[in-house]
Amino acid sequence: MTFFNTKLAKTPPMGWNSWDCFSVTVTEEEVKANADFVAKHLKQYGWEYIVVDLAWFAPGAEHDNYKNFNIPQVIDDYGRLIPDVEKFPSSAGGKGFKPLAEYVHSLGLKFGIHIMRGLPMQAAEAKTPVKGTDLTADQISYDRERCPWYNSLLTLNFSQPGAQEYYNSCLEMYAEWGVDYIKADDLNAWHAVDNSDGSPTGEGSPYRIDDIEGLSRAIRNSGRDIVFSLSPGGPETTIVNHLRKNANLWRISADFWDEWGSLKTQMNRCATWAPFATEGHWPDADMLPIGDLPRGESGGQNRVSNFNSEELHTLISMWCLCRSPLMMGCNLPNTDEETIKVLSNGDVMAINQASKDNRQIIKTDDITVWRATAQDGSAEYVGIFNISESEQSGEFDVADLELTNAANAVELWGRYEANTSDSKVAYSVKPHDVVLLKIEA
Repeated sequence: MTFFNTKLAKTPPMGWNSWDCFSVTVTEEEVKANADFVAKHLKQYGWEYIVVDLAWFAPGAEHDNYKNFNIPQVIDDYGRLIPDVEKFPSSAGGKGFKPLAEYVHSLGLKFGIHIMRGLPMQAAEAKTPVKGTDLTADQISYDRERCPWYNSLLTLNFSQPGAQEYYNSCLEMYAEWGVDYIKADDLNAWHAVDNSDGSPTGEGSPYRIDDIEGLSRAIRNSGRDIVFSLSPGGPETTIVNHLRKNANLWRISADFWDEWGSLKTQMNRCATWAPFATEGHWPDADMLPIGDLPRGESGGQNRVSNFNSEELHTLISMWCLCRSPLMMGCNLPNTDEETIKVLSNGDVMAINQASKDNRQIIKTDDITVWRATAQDGSAEYVGIFNISESEQSGEFDVADLELTNAANAVELWGRYEANTSDSKVAYSVKPHDVVLLKIEA
């Protein structure tokens, strides 16, 4: 069985995405400022992707209007979405994202964009030609099954010629711009957060098979190595090989935000999906809503993350132990020192990038315990999470943790003592917090 671009994303991708902090209003200046910060402070720990999220093509899009019907969108002569010059001045003159991608590349980083399933309504109204065909946009699209939260795109008709050619032309353009990473939305099975309990079924959008395969094929046809990410999430684990054959990563939930209840629920989803992570193909627990969030999609404006210090450490520990992709959602230049320090912990990032056999091994009402092994066999990792509302103390026999000895243990965040011996692992953990141990062989 052949899987999608396995040579890419051999480890979970790490980077920055504009959605959590800037929603639909991110500008070129803000993207560059965050890219500069990553290059200067975080690249050495593995952070490398800079991703521009939704509405880079939509002049005047704001938090309160972007879900309206048929909002203004900028298209080119072939009906493809192109950057709004007011938001991204370097795109003027038909340059698209090429100048911004070159800037990001000059920093030693990689450049990504968010795209949507379908075709802009403006293209169908203008009957723009589909590049490489004698068809027009209105002939390859129809107005049903629109995205439930973005109402300015039409659905492509894959029963007729032209739909694949339209996606091919889009990917041809993205490749010319120098795009390295695509987050494609309204593709994966989607659930409303409040209705989702982590099960693979529920209300929302279905799994868009023709569009997923069409975009995957277009990426292959583009001739450029591009990581392909599917959003939102909530697919069944029984389709894991369809996901692997067509994408590098896929979300496992609807948007994840900075509330403790959401984090607890997401930890259950991580436990469900961790056994399905393979090299080049990663279940994605979503972006990290941490630090400075000035104009984000959820929770109001000019705010910082609701996660306290304990929850911040739990979040990062969980995403690393389950080997989720790591996408920072904060405006980095204004983010607090503690958060930057967490993101700069190379020992913890190594769990995300170079561990195996990642799994939850114990779960009670108060405590969950995760295990992983360094890929080179040099260490074992244990995360003891307190998911209760009170401090939890106790001890495990090393056999309970599938260890043979725990004498050479260190706590990787440096906030707790590693209270271990050759036969016992003792712990005392604050509410919502984690003890993250590395036991050297």
